[in-house]
Amino acid sequence: MAITNIAKSLKLRLPRRQKPAAAGGGGTTPPKATTKEEEFRQVFRYLDANDDGRISAEELRAYFVSIGDTVSYEEAGKIIREFSNAEDSLLLTFEEFGRMMELRGDVEEDTLLKQAFEVYEVEKGSGCITPEGLRLVLRRLGDVKSYGECADMIRVFDLDGNGVLDFYEFQKMMT
Repeated sequence: MAITNIAKSLKLRLPRRQKPAAAGGGGTTPPKATTKEEEFRQVFRYLDANDDGRISAEELRAYFVSIGDTVSYEEAGKIIREFSNAEDSLLLTFEEFGRMMELRGDVEEDTLLKQAFEVYEVEKGSGCITPEGLRLVLRRLGDVKSYGECADMIRVFDLDGNGVLDFYEFQKMMT
């Protein structure tokens, strides 16, 4: 997830998310599990250098510099204005920061899904995964399947019945 990557780039130590312990026995209390909101809050506090409860364009620029990227003051302001509820605000509240991080996570997931789709899209730019394309990619990965087996695999997720998977069907399959 995006927040974990940001925390790593900032060298923050986020507590590990843990599953709740089974009821009964043990006698010790398991460490408190962190939530996404707690992780966002920890990164937000780090970025909020002057501790005023808001992230300024300058503070956002400092974050990008810390990860080896450069963003102009104007670009940082544009990012903040895009997520800020206040007109002409160059300050980002925690709630606005949370929305920004949620959106960033969705964008990263979508990008990864598109990259995975492109691996299976043997005829680049065709917009579909064919049984033959699937068979070739699986063979390269060491999983030898027949054309018929690949056609059967596609048929399960082929919503429009055209014998191939488009990106939307691939997305449904992966989620």
